[in-house]
Amino acid sequence: MDRSDTELTAQQAADLLNVSQPFLIGLLEAGGIEYRTVGAHRRFRVSSLVAYMREDDRLRREAADELTRLGQDMELI
Repeated sequence: MDRSDTELTAQQAADLLNVSQPFLIGLLEAGGIEYRTVGAHRRFRVSSLVAYMREDDRLRREAADELTRLGQDMELI
């Protein structure tokens, strides 16, 4: 099995993302991360978590770039 197909528990996923489990559950409810249910437990593929982290980083960079542009337009920077 490829390492990106490795499955993590909710706690392991939260630790990898450096968030709390309640925050992770909020991400799931918002559809931000793929997972599967095994009995009453959620399992997360490492590849899904890495994809989420990359997209989150991209969105943060875009927001920072937009704030920089706005600051320059307003001559604050």
